[in-house]
Amino acid sequence: MPDIPVLLIAVVGIALLFDFTNGAHDSANAIATVVSTKVLSPLTAVCMAGVLNLVGAFLGTAVAHTMGSGIVRPDVVSGSQGVVLAALMGAIIWNLLTWYWGLPSSSSHALVGGLIGAAVAYGGWDTPSYGSIAHKVLLPLVLSPLAGFVSGYLLMVLLSWLVRRSTPHRVNGLFKKLQILSSAFMATSHGLNDAQKTMGIITLALFLAGSIPEMTVPFWVKLACAASMGLGTASGGWKIVKTMGHKIFKLEPIHGFAAETAAAAVISGASVLGAPISTTHTISTTVIGVGASKRLSAVRWGVAGRLVMAWVMTIPAAALASAACYWLLALTGIAR
Repeated sequence: MPDIPVLLIAVVGIALLFDFTNGAHDSANAIATVVSTKVLSPLTAVCMAGVLNLVGAFLGTAVAHTMGSGIVRPDVVSGSQGVVLAALMGAIIWNLLTWYWGLPSSSSHALVGGLIGAAVAYGGWDTPSYGSIAHKVLLPLVLSPLAGFVSGYLLMVLLSWLVRRSTPHRVNGLFKKLQILSSAFMATSHGLNDAQKTMGIITLALFLAGSIPEMTVPFWVKLACAASMGLGTASGGWKIVKTMGHKIFKLEPIHGFAAETAAAAVISGASVLGAPISTTHTISTTVIGVGASKRLSAVRWGVAGRLVMAWVMTIPAAALASAACYWLLALTGIAR
């Protein structure tokens, strides 16, 4: 069996790989609408999102604390970095599958599901922190898409009323400029919520290994996670950009501005409260809400249904994948 430092290095490396895949998988959250409305070129949008993801990652740690100590009981899994390793492996597997299929599922909930599955495989059904999961994960899982839909719908109705006397040409010109700001807000909020999740995972692994005395995120962990997510975002996620920007609802600049602004507001609020919500869920439902404000038939509800199926499947599918990874690691003697 490898020594703990070697295993810990492996856990940190795979955690940063997950952060990279998270950035690549979820880059669509910040740039799909601004690309689909042709406000920015794909290259410019991706570079902007990558930089602002990095900036957002330094703006708080509340979500990191939830991920590190609010999903599984650290005292029960103490000393087993194999749990964290298996959780990351299962989450990455699910991320790659949904990336291949072009489905904007939640990297966040893949990680939560991975932690739950690996912890149960290690210590049984008493290992997860069910109260915290219900309060910090499951409740936001339901409320954040609803908040996204409602806020996107209401903001679009308000904007439509405000520009009702303007010509389409003037409206498009104005919101092409404003959408750059809304896309920047969305990219920053994405880094604020999503990068912190991997920070929490690495901090948990360090605590379990006895490398840090308490669940406080070290600066180098913040820096490494921010950089990994920024690089992942810069690599793009073009299949998911296509789904988000074209297949749900045909967007114009005013629609992109409304969707991004509403989603970023919901995500930022959740981040302050320490809730690791899905940025994908939120931007998807704000796009649907914006489309529904025009007319219900403007939304391609078949595609929206596929997205909902992916959301529902994510936590149990990632949990099963991570449990299988833990049992495989245990068989090989890597995990205990």
